Amino acid sequence: MGAPKYVLLSYDRGAEFEGEQGYEETWALCEDAADLFADPLPPSRETYELLGCAPEGALRKALTRARGTGAAPLGELTLEILDKTGVTVGEWSLEDVRVLGDRPCARDLTLRDVTVEGIEPDDNPYDYPRRPPLSPGYRLLDPEGGPNGTCRDLAHVREPQDDPTEPPLRLLGCSPQGALRAALDAGEEDLGHAKVLRVDASGHPVQSAAEGELRAWIPSARGPGLVDLTLDLWSERPPLAAQEVWELWGAGRPLEYNRWARCGVEGRRFWLGTALDNHEHGRPDRPPDTTYHLDGRHITDLPGFFCALGEAVNGPGGYFGWGLDALSDCLCGRWGAAPPFRLVWHDSEVARRCLGITPHAADRPPAFEELLAFLSERDRVDVRLA
Repeated sequence: MGAPKYVLLSYDRGAEFEGEQGYEETWALCEDAADLFADPLPPSRETYELLGCAPEGALRKALTRARGTGAAPLGELTLEILDKTGVTVGEWSLEDVRVLGDRPCARDLTLRDVTVEGIEPDDNPYDYPRRPPLSPGYRLLDPEGGPNGTCRDLAHVREPQDDPTEPPLRLLGCSPQGALRAALDAGEEDLGHAKVLRVDASGHPVQSAAEGELRAWIPSARGPGLVDLTLDLWSERPPLAAQEVWELWGAGRPLEYNRWARCGVEGRRFWLGTALDNHEHGRPDRPPDTTYHLDGRHITDLPGFFCALGEAVNGPGGYFGWGLDALSDCLCGRWGAAPPFRLVWHDSEVARRCLGITPHAADRPPAFEELLAFLSERDRVDVRLA
């Protein structure tokens, strides 16, 4: 058997929900995995009709453009659900909305039936905003709460879609141990819940890879006594970028700086999660007024900034935030550096060019100057550009 890349652990979800450790023992060491990595599918766009609509504001402007071009962007649209007295009893929203067109409302020719498409966010409180009995309908709002008009009802235009079937995860060249070995020898079919960990060359866990139900096994072509195991996953699969990151961590925590720099932006995002999962909690912070050197040669995007910052503070593979909220937590101490401290940002012109200097809108990452302002806020970090 070659060096294992994955470890299969017995896993009890119920125990974890009760506050206990969810996994108990090693079930198998596995040489490799198939059908493990997959990027999440983009959120589906759904089509709706705003029935009996009196458009105002941005919705009216978008509708005018849609009549000329066939479609027009609107952004976020919120529907306030009104009771029979016109009092708001709930909200429901769509994101990334596009207005597709309109037609006269059959019940009131002074109103329009407006067709829109958009993405329903995961945090919507309702699957569908049912109109209460005798309600006048919905009040339409823009993201700032400004009026977009009203509509009397909402119709969901459903189009048949085939749900893509995801393949099960296959763990290849596995050497069963303990209770799993006994279960396979006894011919048991109900093998139970399992958790898969990615491990480095020394067998040290790098990161959780997947969780699921162990469904089947067959003898493996990789060697006598080995088996290939099949899991039906209940967890999300690691993204495609995880494969490159885990290979870079294959010999253990990196010993050299900037190994993350060869990754694309998605790989850098995943690197940050791997660095967080391998952060050594409990180590004392270096004292205030320490100077750290930020290697800016590869900071071409925001994840790259946080990868470089983590290594500036905590060494190769280090973590010191993956976003502004997380960075703010790290700047409170107990993450390797006690503020205030000095940060010498070498080759800062790379980030200045790539991150931009204009103020950021709500839907784009912070620009270079805003990162400087955030770090310097309340005199936490003295940034010196070099």
